[in-house]
Amino acid sequence: MANTLLSRRTEAQLHALAGVQREIGANDHNGRRKYLQDYTRAFRSYQSVISRDELIATVAVADVVLIGDYHALPSAQQFAATLLESRALAGDRPVVLGVETIFARDQHILDEWWRREISEAELRKRIRFDFDWGYDWAPFYELLVTAREHAEAIYGLDCMPREDLRKIGVRDRHAAHKIGGIRQAHPNAAILVFFGESHLAPGHLPRVLDEQMPGERTVTVLQNVDALYWQAAGEKSDHVEAVRVADGVVCAFNSTPLEKYENYRLHLSRWRRGDEGGADVAPTIYNLIDSLIRFLDINRYSSRNGTQPKFLVDLMPEVYSGEPDSTLRRMLLSSGLTEQGMNSAFLGVDERGCSYFPQINSFYVRNFQMAYAAEEATRFLHHACRGLPELEAAKKSSELFYVRTVEHALAYFGSRVLYPSREAVYAEGPIEEFEAGAELAGQMLGTRLYDEYLAGRKSRSELRNLFLTRLDESGQAKEVYRQLARKIPAVRKARAAIAD
Repeated sequence: MANTLLSRRTEAQLHALAGVQREIGANDHNGRRKYLQDYTRAFRSYQSVISRDELIATVAVADVVLIGDYHALPSAQQFAATLLESRALAGDRPVVLGVETIFARDQHILDEWWRREISEAELRKRIRFDFDWGYDWAPFYELLVTAREHAEAIYGLDCMPREDLRKIGVRDRHAAHKIGGIRQAHPNAAILVFFGESHLAPGHLPRVLDEQMPGERTVTVLQNVDALYWQAAGEKSDHVEAVRVADGVVCAFNSTPLEKYENYRLHLSRWRRGDEGGADVAPTIYNLIDSLIRFLDINRYSSRNGTQPKFLVDLMPEVYSGEPDSTLRRMLLSSGLTEQGMNSAFLGVDERGCSYFPQINSFYVRNFQMAYAAEEATRFLHHACRGLPELEAAKKSSELFYVRTVEHALAYFGSRVLYPSREAVYAEGPIEEFEAGAELAGQMLGTRLYDEYLAGRKSRSELRNLFLTRLDESGQAKEVYRQLARKIPAVRKARAAIAD
């Protein structure tokens, strides 16, 4: 049963991940370096599942906390910020933060910002963040601001050369020396060190630090280690927050391997494009769609609609990123969408960073976030399986609520297939407005559908048939809705409040 559950949770992700890793491997050969391989080999299994509170308690007894950073993943920096804040709010001792991102040589610049003598923009420019680091500024700056609000000091720990992995051990020794200096300056503080994950293999920075500071109690907090994530995916719990790897080593989960590597691929794309613009997100979106197609056993080359969509290969959406909103707005107006409808459609972009517009069969990504990108990719596939139908007839009928709810349900289901750690929606909330009610009801139905799939009560052929059902045909949307809503009282209440 455990192996079956693991397979159902991970199969779609693994397929999508394979495509990402092939591209990364073709453009970045550093993964073969022994230093990086040491990290991969060091953490292959865990002792036990622990709660977030247990992780916090483990951190609370440490003098030095080494927090692993996957530089391309914003949630890694955001997790570090929340961990720092929770440690500081405990109030038992001051907290100090050390970061790899800033060179020790630039400490005077960081101190000027700490004293509020220079702006955010000047800090970013003078530490050469974009030239010497090149990852997303916003989540890292959020960490700095959190530290300025809750910590006693911030220190830059890194040194040159960053690009030469043959000298990476020198950087570990340099960082350990700097951490020793922090201890002398802050003898009573809990020191949180935020450093690239590969540095946290037992034989790397932790070993050097133990030699430099033998009396310190050190705890290593890893994030989203691939092997540990896949092992945890076989647990009965819907979402494992953290695991204990070994004495003094824990791992927190706030992302998936697919999200990690898609974010890194986007950074590689942005770096290759240079001044030509931002990252090319089209391969990422097409990879998500392709993984869903394989998951549902869809033949993209079928010449007829029936148990397969007709020539799905010809229906793939255009993908826009980096273009001004005005470009999409002009296209949507030309398609007949009203100004009010367009403003409503762009709310999704504002809130979630992306949206699929079926009126023009286009995908717009302003800010890549895996859970929402997966949801919108599924929304496209649902429309494409029905032949990208015009739904004006349904919009004028009493079935619109059912159409919209089923669309939301399948989109949410698909997002869970590709991003299982996305929160399940079971609780009933206030339902006062049509679209919000349809979305909430759809999320509950999508959650139930995903649970049914994990339990083996929904086959892939049944799921594919749901995607292929023509909701614009009279009575079909209502019938699908009723099938999905069976035994969910909250969803039936949503229908009673809005649809009837």
